[in-house]
Amino acid sequence: MTAAGPTPAADRAPAPDLARGAMLLLIALANVHRYVFGIVPGQLSMPDRVVVWVETLFVDGRAYPLFGLLFGYGVVQLARRRDGDAAVALVRRRGVAMVAIGLAHGVLLWSGEIVGAYGLLAVVLAGLVVRGPATSLAVVAVGGLVLAGALTAGVPPVPGSPPGSFLSIMMTDPVAALVARAGEWVLAGLLGQLVAVAGAVAVGGLAARARLLDEPGRHRALLVRVAVVGGAGAVAGGLPQALLLTGTWNAAPELASLSGSVNTVAGYAGAAGYAALFGLLAVRTAGRRSRAVDALRAAGQRSLSCYLAQSVVFAALFPAWALGLGATTPLWGAALVGIGTWLITVLLAVASARTGRRGPAEALLRRLTYGSRNPVAEPGPDPGRRS
Repeated sequence: MTAAGPTPAADRAPAPDLARGAMLLLIALANVHRYVFGIVPGQLSMPDRVVVWVETLFVDGRAYPLFGLLFGYGVVQLARRRDGDAAVALVRRRGVAMVAIGLAHGVLLWSGEIVGAYGLLAVVLAGLVVRGPATSLAVVAVGGLVLAGALTAGVPPVPGSPPGSFLSIMMTDPVAALVARAGEWVLAGLLGQLVAVAGAVAVGGLAARARLLDEPGRHRALLVRVAVVGGAGAVAGGLPQALLLTGTWNAAPELASLSGSVNTVAGYAGAAGYAALFGLLAVRTAGRRSRAVDALRAAGQRSLSCYLAQSVVFAALFPAWALGLGATTPLWGAALVGIGTWLITVLLAVASARTGRRGPAEALLRRLTYGSRNPVAEPGPDPGRRS
């Protein structure tokens, strides 16, 4: 059947929205330390070392693959209620709109943003993700992971140090910083992120075809295995990177270079583990009232608005062309700002859900995708709906 409009909130599967709401916390933590640029490598304080350990094992390289997996999952969900050609055309229209939103986001606020890259992937991979053979999707998933691992070989800069930040964030002239962000967005935000997450998008498409998060109760045993193996893989694969970044391990150059690739593969495993974990949470909370779960679902249904709001807060506080707090804020302080910002966006999402309205970015994206005939208002989330 062909359905013209967006999926009502009450008809959405709970697990993907739960995962998106929690994912926003990981995104905030992953992004906020890129705004810090005053830390001298080799002089990390003990609290900052703890932050590096936690974020390397559980956040960095795990958040954006999770974002990619959920995006690929959402593309299949978007297309499921439509005929083949109409579905591909719709996904591509949505992708073009996302590239436009990503361009504005990247140039004005955050050059490391991901929306534009996902939009470009939607345009390029629409036919494959929507109706291509599963074997082709699997090839893209494996090939994307191998390519991402090859391109991330080596030890990244110490978080919070100038090499670990974007040049535009350290510029005091706002006009010069805007010009620099445009170049950074094309290279890092668009092309770089596209390579990094293409495989994850394909994995998400495969998971959506199997309805792993639409019907998590039917796949509980598999989700448990993925959560355990993915979580353990993320920690084990990130351990060498954490040891190197904190100066605990002075590895031979060959081993140090390999750590980046290993951490990338571990990030994919961690992303799958997180997605499975929230699928299991959806099973456990099905039919129950929970304010925390309802709040995560509300944020997940407005994930684009929450994501953009994080950039507004971070761009106002940290760059040298704004308040300049990135020069003096320690990593642990930036992490607290990231957590606080996420909490505020969740509360705003809950308030929006109570009025039955989408987030402003979701309303814009749907208007660009479907046209002006579709309303932006919709019923609030139905926390009691079973998956």
